[in-house]
Amino acid sequence: MAIRGCVGARTFSRRSSLDIVTPSALDWSIVIAFVAVLIGTALYANRLARGVSGFLSADRCAGRYLVTVAYNMAQVGVITLVWYFQLGYDVGYTQIWWGYFEGPSLILLAITGWVIYRFRETRAMTLAQFFELRYSKKFRVMSGIVAFVAGIVNYGIFPGVTARFFMALCGMSEHFTIAGETFETFPVIMLILLSLGLFMIFAGGMVSIIMTDFLQGVFCFGSFVFICFWLLAQFPWPVLERAMFSMPEGTSFIDPFNLSKEKNFDVLYWAISAFILFYAARAWQGDQGYNSAPLNAHEARMAQILNGWRYRVLMLVTIVIPLAVRAFLTQPEYADAAAPIHAALEQMPSGALRAEMRTPLAMALMLPTGILGLFIAAMLGAAVSTDEAYLHSWGSIFIQDVILPFRRKPFDPKTHILLLKLAALGVAIFAFTFSLLYEPTQYIAMFAALTASVFVGGAGAAIIGGLYWKRGSTEAAWAAMLTGMGLAALGVIVNQLPEVGLRETIATGGMATLPAEVALWLRTTFTGQEMSFIGMISACVMYVGVSLFGPRTDFNLQRMLNRGPWRVEGDASIDDAPRTLLEKLGIDRQFKGTDRAVTLVTLAWPLFFTVVFIVGTAYALWRRESGDPISVAAWSEWWFWWTWLILGTSVVVVVWFTTGGVRDLIRMVRLLRARAVDVRDDGTVIDGVNADEVARRQA
Repeated sequence: MAIRGCVGARTFSRRSSLDIVTPSALDWSIVIAFVAVLIGTALYANRLARGVSGFLSADRCAGRYLVTVAYNMAQVGVITLVWYFQLGYDVGYTQIWWGYFEGPSLILLAITGWVIYRFRETRAMTLAQFFELRYSKKFRVMSGIVAFVAGIVNYGIFPGVTARFFMALCGMSEHFTIAGETFETFPVIMLILLSLGLFMIFAGGMVSIIMTDFLQGVFCFGSFVFICFWLLAQFPWPVLERAMFSMPEGTSFIDPFNLSKEKNFDVLYWAISAFILFYAARAWQGDQGYNSAPLNAHEARMAQILNGWRYRVLMLVTIVIPLAVRAFLTQPEYADAAAPIHAALEQMPSGALRAEMRTPLAMALMLPTGILGLFIAAMLGAAVSTDEAYLHSWGSIFIQDVILPFRRKPFDPKTHILLLKLAALGVAIFAFTFSLLYEPTQYIAMFAALTASVFVGGAGAAIIGGLYWKRGSTEAAWAAMLTGMGLAALGVIVNQLPEVGLRETIATGGMATLPAEVALWLRTTFTGQEMSFIGMISACVMYVGVSLFGPRTDFNLQRMLNRGPWRVEGDASIDDAPRTLLEKLGIDRQFKGTDRAVTLVTLAWPLFFTVVFIVGTAYALWRRESGDPISVAAWSEWWFWWTWLILGTSVVVVVWFTTGGVRDLIRMVRLLRARAVDVRDDGTVIDGVNADEVARRQA
């Protein structure tokens, strides 16, 4: 029987009992059709994926729009959206304002092709392979082990968060019965989702991943834009305003200068994020296949330039959905309809779990038949895209960077690919088990920042120094990695210790008192984001210090980057010195046709909002100092127009990138069909040179 909560002219329906919301047949038909298309695409990709380089890097045949859409989809997992939904529910539009801290970093990343351009020039298929080219085989193995361990622990909570999300969204009970036997729903949902990800990998490796991620990206971002339109129509701005205006003092939803009581996502959080964006560019290896998949270094740079447009669509949905949920859960006219959500949330054992479940429970009630099916399918696409990218990445890193360097004789291609698939299966088994045992104790963003920083904290310095500074030494890379890893590991341990237990240990006295006091001080003084930042800065200091004062290194970067007489692919024009101002800024002679226009238009966006941020911040601070701060009504009007500007832009971006991506997809299929497989292109490094390049350089 349907239970309806009437709210003025709007009605929200529940299609089942008070505790469970179940999608309709139409909703499930949308989801099933979507999955069928993905499976069919993966089976087609199986014909195109040949050889190890095809499995790992799609034979380096992907164009800029295809990479951009697919890469963004790989980054937009359910856990990422849950993380942003938590953030949006807590701080709303203020995250957008302070997120403009990242504007200069985004401009620099785009115009220079920061990290990704030079990494693609090395032709390495994993980051640790580059580390062997630049430093040593031992460093490759060590960094591969650290990346793998940090990665699978980071990924370990993904299946659990995703399964809980779908159980709440689809109204699934904790148990179900088949043929008289009762089963737990949670592990079954995890098993189904992980199996879908593994199927995509087994079908065609990175070729299948890129093709299916592209289709998921087109569908998901299109669906998100449509859902945003619907939510803004159902929740008029005056209703949303009341929800925003009701926030307690010091935790404003719209005034970025009224966050004095926000402990997790304050101004410092966003300042550190801007630094991490620059420092850790491409350091995290959860989607590492996309770093080597572009056709060449220029296509990789163009994909990085275009990347920001898709991110803006994501930012819109992570604001509009939490804002609509907050209005639904807090405004009196929705009280009757929202009562079951409050009842369900009150029964959950922790604040972290309530933060995870709030949005899916509410969206299940708020979305009507058909639109709910679109949302479920879009979120399923987000789940599968991240699962396949992460399973592929961590499994590949284990084989390529932990096992392969010890081989005196290369694997034959069939054995090599089989081992890569089995490694992905092993990662899936670990993540399944980890999620069964893990209990949410902190915000996802903080857990992700800490576990990722175990590798990224030191790797960022080794990557940047290795690509851009010939004085960077192997000893410096070791020092940076060990420093960043050690401090980040300390942060992970401290943040997992229960605060109550630490206080009890201190109260009882004894030998454990001092360690407990230090751990409690760290836990209560620094967030996970801040501890990650400390580790990164320390790693930078160690890298520079050891390079300058340790054994002197004068590494041949040109050879590693395949430039000049060592050129393997790409445009030789960049070997010449830049002549114009644009070339000196990074827009060189490889920018042909519409490249420059697309780049300038793309960069104009973050540049404009960076100026708005600087001027607006100065003006707002001056108004506060003068005793006449900008009113919440004025801030609300600003965010109203900002929302509709982004929403309109998102429509254009979805059409633009879909058109470009289809063109790139057709070209990739044609290239894969025509390309001959080079069995030497398997990630092996011989005397500091990729194995498939040795013969060319000797000729």
